[in-house]
Amino acid sequence: MSRTARLFQLMQALRSGPSPKTSIQLAQDLGVSARTIHRDVDALRGLGAVIDGEAGFGFTLIEDATLPPLGFTDNELEALVLGLREVQVIGDPALSEAASAALHKLQGRLPQRQSHRLSHAVLAATRFNRPPAPTIEVAALRQATWDERTIEFSYTDAKGSDTRRCVNPLSIVYMDRSNVLLSWCHLRQDFRVFRLDRMHEMLVTDQSFRPNRVPMLRDALERIRANHTAKENDSQR
Repeated sequence: MSRTARLFQLMQALRSGPSPKTSIQLAQDLGVSARTIHRDVDALRGLGAVIDGEAGFGFTLIEDATLPPLGFTDNELEALVLGLREVQVIGDPALSEAASAALHKLQGRLPQRQSHRLSHAVLAATRFNRPPAPTIEVAALRQATWDERTIEFSYTDAKGSDTRRCVNPLSIVYMDRSNVLLSWCHLRQDFRVFRLDRMHEMLVTDQSFRPNRVPMLRDALERIRANHTAKENDSQR
């Protein structure tokens, strides 16, 4: 294996899975010695990579735009194209536009053969019945979710009843028939799902629930899985 190929493989290993990664782990992954890993880490740092850590504690890669992008296999490229085209179809306007821009950037930076493959990909995504358009600014909702900021909004349920809700946003889920917000509802003191096309007058508050989003989301997903399993078991009785 050439040194260049080994450096690219080391970058991929550092990017994949949980960090930090010890030199022993990396040496086993790449089939080289731990001493070679230390030399290669120094070489990557010399090329501009920001890699935290040292011998005995493990290494963590912090992405650096000065590094050349890694190449993609043909299957990886197909997966990226399919995913981005799906986002173009189901995403809110800002996310759909971002997916289109990402496809153009990707095509401009790929080798000629793969750029051609992207332009004429055999995979496509379409929806004949798109989910109803959201009635709030979804980009602001995404940012509030990342920032772990409580939001308030008016909500119209399936029966036409209106309520004012205060929730901790946990995740936005794009489903077949609707796009929904998975959240912790302060009113119900429980996890609740709200359709984006029934939310109105959203306000992002100054109230933070950091750093609880990830554990709360994990609990919510476990609850959903448990309920789904229980329903399947009941249907089989």
